[in-house]
Amino acid sequence: MPDRITEFIGKVTDSGTCTGCGLCAGLDNSGKSFMKDTPLGPRPSISSDHRIPDDIFHCCAGHRLDYPALYRAHYGKYPESWLTGTISGVYTGFCKDEQVRRNSSSGGVITAVLTTLLETGRIDSAIVVTQGIPEPEKASVVIVSTAEAIRAASQSVYIPVSTLDVLHKLDPEKKYAITCLPEQSAALRYLQHKGHPQALSIRYILGPYTGTAIYPAAITTFKTINGVKRHDRVSSLKWRAGEWPGYLEILTESGKVLRSPKVYYNFLIPFFVTNTSLQSMDFANEFADLAVGDAWSPEFESQGQGFSVVVSRNESMTAILSEMKHQGILSLEDAPAESAHSMHGHMIDFKKRGSYIRNRMRRMLLMKAPDFGYKPAVIGIKRVLVELVISAIFLFGRTRLFRLILYLLPERIIGPLFNSLRLRWKSISKKTKRQGLTSYEVIISEQ
Repeated sequence: MPDRITEFIGKVTDSGTCTGCGLCAGLDNSGKSFMKDTPLGPRPSISSDHRIPDDIFHCCAGHRLDYPALYRAHYGKYPESWLTGTISGVYTGFCKDEQVRRNSSSGGVITAVLTTLLETGRIDSAIVVTQGIPEPEKASVVIVSTAEAIRAASQSVYIPVSTLDVLHKLDPEKKYAITCLPEQSAALRYLQHKGHPQALSIRYILGPYTGTAIYPAAITTFKTINGVKRHDRVSSLKWRAGEWPGYLEILTESGKVLRSPKVYYNFLIPFFVTNTSLQSMDFANEFADLAVGDAWSPEFESQGQGFSVVVSRNESMTAILSEMKHQGILSLEDAPAESAHSMHGHMIDFKKRGSYIRNRMRRMLLMKAPDFGYKPAVIGIKRVLVELVISAIFLFGRTRLFRLILYLLPERIIGPLFNSLRLRWKSISKKTKRQGLTSYEVIISEQ
């Protein structure tokens, strides 16, 4: 007979709400549980004699993560803005080391901060996700202790990676920094406030703004539609190669080179978007000490180099950024608080209102959906209708019939076509999706 924790994790996995973060395996004090690769990303394999604490019931992002309670515990109050969370400072800028800036997905800020934390002795090691481990098409979490290894992990990764299963490997006597996704940051904060020793050894949490991810099958499909034979193995994969905003670059052992601009290979999203992308309500990594996103604005896009919007959430991180600016490591310009969300209004809405609507629809269909402890105070009927269209696209995109489109239309056609349709849709839906967003308020769920 499965115990209640094993049964709970099994239900989360079977329901399709598991985020693949690895938290359950990382909390297993027996060290016998692990994460296994599946077509839907990492999924837990829980040992029958595990020692997973009851904390898992309260910080599993596939079940419930109480954001309001976590805000009270960690920040001592609710945020002034529920769009982007607690803010100490907002900046736009980049790493002044040109090599780091060019090799990074955006401005290289997270890479630079991790390196500084290591070189100044604030941490002993960094926990990062690196593409190419254990093989080029995959990505894994690694613990690194050199600036060179940190820089090697500077690229974005757009497939699910179990990160928190690293917890059981951490030495409570050492100091770490970690880069992770929004719900992973929140789960770590919960554990820290519960006194979990490995979680407490993580002194700094850094994370990207996080929109959509895609299942690993997208890579296989992309290769196939571009004529790569099954036996022709991938030798290198980069999600954001070249000048910002970058392009997907895949090199094969036969010498074949595939390159697709980021705005083009996004056509894979409707067909392979992850459930986690559709259910998460946290875009701006609200419980990271430092949250960084692309600086999407005409002012920066026209320069063709990586710029970031940089959000510090406490005085300690603000002081570190100031120190790095003074030392010439970072170029940072103060920005109004609105910049934390104005450059990402479309995706902020996709998460803050869209995810709530999608989760609500799942419950109406008697399907499991995660609970984050709050809901938007107001959602207009037009916004619901827009979400019905978006959800229908994702629903049909997962069917075999619609995926045939990928094989019938070459990437050089479907890429530009998708981008054109995407821009057209954004133009049509922009007014509805932005309406009332700046005055976004929430209702706290009853406990």
